[in-house]
Amino acid sequence: MREYLLAMTVALAVTLLLGGPVRALAIRLGLVPVIRERDVHETPKPRVGGLAMFIGLAAALTVAGHFPMLARNVYGESNTIQALLWGSFLVVVLGMVDDKFELGPLVKFVGQIFAASVMVVKGIQISWLVIPGIGFVAVDPTLSIVVSVLLVLVLMNAVNFVDGLDGLAAGITCIAGLASFAYCYRLAISYKLTGATAPALIAMVTVGICLGFLAHNWAPARMFMGDTGSMLLGMLLAATSITIMGGIDPYQLGAGLSQTDSVHKLVPAYLPLIMPISVTLLPIADMVMAVVRRTKAGMSPLAADKGHLHHRMLQIGHSKRRAVLIMYFWSALVAFVTVLFAVTPSRQPIVYGAIAMTLVGLLMLLGPRLGDHRERLRTKALRVGSAPTARHRHRAGAGTGTGNAAPDPAGAEPAIPAIATSAENGADSTNPDGGMRSHTLSR
Repeated sequence: MREYLLAMTVALAVTLLLGGPVRALAIRLGLVPVIRERDVHETPKPRVGGLAMFIGLAAALTVAGHFPMLARNVYGESNTIQALLWGSFLVVVLGMVDDKFELGPLVKFVGQIFAASVMVVKGIQISWLVIPGIGFVAVDPTLSIVVSVLLVLVLMNAVNFVDGLDGLAAGITCIAGLASFAYCYRLAISYKLTGATAPALIAMVTVGICLGFLAHNWAPARMFMGDTGSMLLGMLLAATSITIMGGIDPYQLGAGLSQTDSVHKLVPAYLPLIMPISVTLLPIADMVMAVVRRTKAGMSPLAADKGHLHHRMLQIGHSKRRAVLIMYFWSALVAFVTVLFAVTPSRQPIVYGAIAMTLVGLLMLLGPRLGDHRERLRTKALRVGSAPTARHRHRAGAGTGTGNAAPDPAGAEPAIPAIATSAENGADSTNPDGGMRSHTLSR
C-alpha cells in the first residue's frame, strides 16, 4: 500500500505544481479558445490542463519503477507501462491540437483509433472473457485487439462527453479510480494475484492526477482539462480495466472449483467485465443518450449539443456545484456498491444500504422542484394577503384624510387580481374606474 500511495502523491504533487505554469504558457501562446454555444462558463479559460496531468502521470510512473515491489511485479513482468505512456502521449498530442484548432468529429475519431491501437498493440490487451454458464474463454488475438480498442474508444468518449462543468470529469474519474484500485488491491491481497498490481498502480496514479488537477478546476475553475485531459482520463480507465482482464490468471479466482461453478459462485470473476461499466456508468449513460438524441435529430453522433446530463440538471434549477456533487454521489454509489459485492461476504446489508442511498439521491435530484413548489406556495399566500392591504390603501387615499371614511361599495375586493394591483400602483383616486380601465387595457 505504501508504494501505491507514494506513486499517487508524486502524481498529485507534479500535476498540482505544474497547473499554474501550464496555464500561464497557454495564455502566452494564445491557447484560450472562445466560448462555445454549449459551454456554461462566461469567461474564456485555457483548455490544455491535460498537459499537466500527462506530465504528472509520466513522472509518477517513472518514479514508481524504482519501488521494489512495483519494479518486480509491474515493470519486470510486462511492458504495460511503456504501452500506456505511448498511448497517453498520442492522445495528449491529439487533444492539444483539437483544443487549439477544433478538429472535426471524424478527424478526432480517427486520431483516437490510432492512439488506442498503438497502446493495445504494444501490450495492453484483453486475453480472456467470462461467460455465464460456460466459464472463462480465451480470446483470439485479432478479436482481442478489436475488443480492446473498442473499450478504449468508448471510455475516452464517455469521459469527454461528461466534461462540461467545473470539476465534473476529474471528480468522476477520481471516484472510478478509487473503486478500481479497491477491487485490484482486493485481488492482489486475497487471491495473491500479482497481475493485479499493474492495474492497481494505474488506478492510483489516475486518482493522483485527478486530485492535483481539481485544485485548478474546482468551481470557479481557473483552467479546463479540455479534450487533452478528458481523453487521457478515459484511456487510463480503459487501461485499468483491460489490464485486469489481460494480466491475471482467471482460474486463480476459482481455485478448487470447477470452471462453471467458479463463475457462478465467485462474484470477483464477473467484476473485470462489470467494473468498466459500473465505475463509469454515468458518463457511459450520458454518451448513449447523446448518440440516440443526436441520431434521432438527424445530427452526427459526434456533434456537440447542450442536452447532456449536466446541462439538464442546470435547466431544472441545480447550481453548478450542486449538480457536480450530485453526479459525484451517483457515481460513487454505483461504483462502490459494485466493489462491496466482491469484498463483503454478506451482501444483504449492501442491498439495503444501496436502496437507502438511492432514496437520498432522488431527494437531492428533486431539490429544485421542491424549492419551486415552496416558492409557489409562498407567492400565493402573499398574493392572497396583499389584496386587503391594497384596498385599505386605496380607501385611505380617497377619503377625507381622517382615515374614517364611510365604506364604499365600489371599493369592494375585485374579482380580478390585476385590478387590485392597479389600485395599489397608482390608479387615479378621483376616477378609480377610469384609472383601472386604462391600466387593464395597457396590459
